[in-house]
Amino acid sequence: MSLRLVESLGTTEPLSEIFSDSALLTAMLQFEVALARAESRVGVIPAAAADAIARAAVPGAFDASGIACEARKTGTIVIPFVDALIARVGAVDPAASTFVHWGATSQDVSDTALALSLARALPILQSDHEQLTTALRRLSNQHADTIMLGRTLLQPAPPITFGLKAAGWFAAVSRTGAQMIAAGHGACVLQFGGASGTLAALGPHGPAVAAELARELDLKDPGAPWHAHRDRLASLVTACGVYCATLAKIARDVTLLMQHEVAEVAEPGGGSSTMPHKQNPVACGIALAAATRVPGLVAAFLAAMPHEHERGVGAWAAEAPTLVAVVQATGAALASVRDAVGSLRVDADRMRANLAATGGVVFAERAMMLLAPALGREAARCIIADALATARRDGQPFAAALAANAEAAAALTPIELSSMDSPEAYLGAADELRRRLLDELRNPGTSE
Repeated sequence: MSLRLVESLGTTEPLSEIFSDSALLTAMLQFEVALARAESRVGVIPAAAADAIARAAVPGAFDASGIACEARKTGTIVIPFVDALIARVGAVDPAASTFVHWGATSQDVSDTALALSLARALPILQSDHEQLTTALRRLSNQHADTIMLGRTLLQPAPPITFGLKAAGWFAAVSRTGAQMIAAGHGACVLQFGGASGTLAALGPHGPAVAAELARELDLKDPGAPWHAHRDRLASLVTACGVYCATLAKIARDVTLLMQHEVAEVAEPGGGSSTMPHKQNPVACGIALAAATRVPGLVAAFLAAMPHEHERGVGAWAAEAPTLVAVVQATGAALASVRDAVGSLRVDADRMRANLAATGGVVFAERAMMLLAPALGREAARCIIADALATARRDGQPFAAALAANAEAAAALTPIELSSMDSPEAYLGAADELRRRLLDELRNPGTSE
């Protein structure tokens, strides 16, 4: 299965395969075969009919394009699909064709096929998530003592460590990824209700058939149909939205740190069609593109939730393509950030140089915390403002300008003056906080 050009940056090859036409047909056939087997075991249809349906359910024998075209007339892909399956079974065993799709409705097929597809997609997302959290934990530990500028409102702030920044990424990814995976498992449930959600066509056997069908498909039996209640799917969609935005936060930070004027980190990136010197943040760009698309898709899914009565008009048809797009975009963002973090190059010397290039003005907060108790807040503010103005005007370090002020020199100890612009002396609880973030939520499956 190859990626379509138009979706090449919006999914991954494994996810594209899972949601391909052939895979969806396979899932729909899996439902119909499992339904026949469950009904034969309960005694609703003959065992010979179930065997004939299974023999006829060959995915390659179905024309996906033809089914899609007919769906424009029927309002669902399931009706032409079932018609094609009936014809196939009729060719094998005419009597058995009567029992195709017995007691089910179109939404049972489409919703359960979607659940089966999600069940196949989740291990891919979980594996990539675990690889990413492992890489982020390793990155944080490797750079526990790598000092860099903090940046607030895109302007220089007191120093932090790159290890703390990476730990923040790790904790957010761990939290939101766990929520997404849990929501995904919650959405992998059987939908089976028949025409209006009562299983009336199966008489007293309905609940037993549903239980057998869930076992056959290895899906959870929710106990009752959920055809008009889309909260499980919505929980997955919204969790993907939050997770995708969390991944984009990492991508945004990396792209900003990767700018030529900053040059503190770099992902492998890609080149330009016209500028040979360029190293573009390609992986981060894919993640940011996903984060641009997904919020609108989340809103579309939520807008479709209020189904009318026992089956909605239009809203149900809007869900599957929206959900699939969200899952694939999230998977694309995840795989890209995983690759970027796993091969991220960190330039600790450049981080130090950018910090030094501020001339120490980022330590004005430290000066305030030392001077205010001795001189009062307003007096300290005036002294610091004068020192900052002098440093900027004369191009001298802030610490030197502050030490030249008699009041400041008298209020501060020699050690405080000499270490005023020492980053190591003003990291506070950075490493304790870093370790707390790494221990906040250990991702299942990681050993670090």
